Amino acid sequence: MSSLRPSPIAPTVDFDRDGVQHGFLRLPYSRDDSAWGSVMIPICVIRNGKGPAALLTGGNHGDEYEGPLALYGLARTLDPKDVSGTVIIVPAMNYPAFRAGTRTSPIDKGNMNRSFPGRPDGTVTEKIADYFQRELLPRADIVFDFHSGGRTLDFVPFCAAHTLPDKVQEEKAFAAVEAFSAPFSMRMTEIDAVGMYDTAAEDMGKVFVTTELGGGGTSRAETVRIARRGILNVLRHAGIVDGAVEKTRTQWLDMPSGDCFAFAEDDGMIETMVDLGEAVEEGAVLARIHSVGRTGIAPQEIRAKMSGLLAARHFPGLVKAGDCAAVMAVKVG
Repeated sequence: MSSLRPSPIAPTVDFDRDGVQHGFLRLPYSRDDSAWGSVMIPICVIRNGKGPAALLTGGNHGDEYEGPLALYGLARTLDPKDVSGTVIIVPAMNYPAFRAGTRTSPIDKGNMNRSFPGRPDGTVTEKIADYFQRELLPRADIVFDFHSGGRTLDFVPFCAAHTLPDKVQEEKAFAAVEAFSAPFSMRMTEIDAVGMYDTAAEDMGKVFVTTELGGGGTSRAETVRIARRGILNVLRHAGIVDGAVEKTRTQWLDMPSGDCFAFAEDDGMIETMVDLGEAVEEGAVLARIHSVGRTGIAPQEIRAKMSGLLAARHFPGLVKAGDCAAVMAVKVG
């Protein structure tokens, strides 16, 4: 028996009722401008009888927009007659961060994707994570979490899953990635998976799929189209939504080791030397960091530790020591 107190979050939807419901996850939050106020996190539940359940999320980081655009649209348009089972949609998971347009919450600086399993008596971000951990994830068979690069990174558009110890679970996740049919499909490696939503779902045995679709703190017409088509493909693949998967060509990529990542070692102004998706040989210069404190100083060069293609790059023109400057990947097949 769990010793944790009940979650303070109260849903205004009934997860076991057929039809379409638009409501909120209401989290009490007393603050200066609202003594008995709440954080109202939008949620949509679309259910049609028994069957598999999908949990779809965007806005895990508040400055990433392809997921929220796709999911607010799906919540508005998906007809329960086309559904067999349940679709739970939370378009903006870290709602305070989403409303602020920031990666982390303006309330407590919480990074939702480093806050799992959360705490029912913790910060606002930890309380949201706890509700997902104990209430929403157990309801799902497949979990899809949209990401893009936010304000600081830009990616080639890919759908991804992780290599896992359970190869049956891994195979199911990669099959869903294939169904999404992004231009690129990634066997993904994380720098640090502790506290991630991904890890929480995978540790429960769920099929977990994610994306990185562009970035720069905005969206593009192409990446939003990829998101909207892809999420319907995944739901069709899972047997939750009627219709055939609309497959397009995808290039599989792998991140085989930590050598994929390149980090800045100095503050300065970054000059990107390779465009996204461009082939790179080991030792090639990926970026230069120019000192801005004075003239006459040669730039620091960031070189590729492996051959492959550039999958992601630092987006803003200025960079700080420790920032991820570039991410490499290798083609598979």
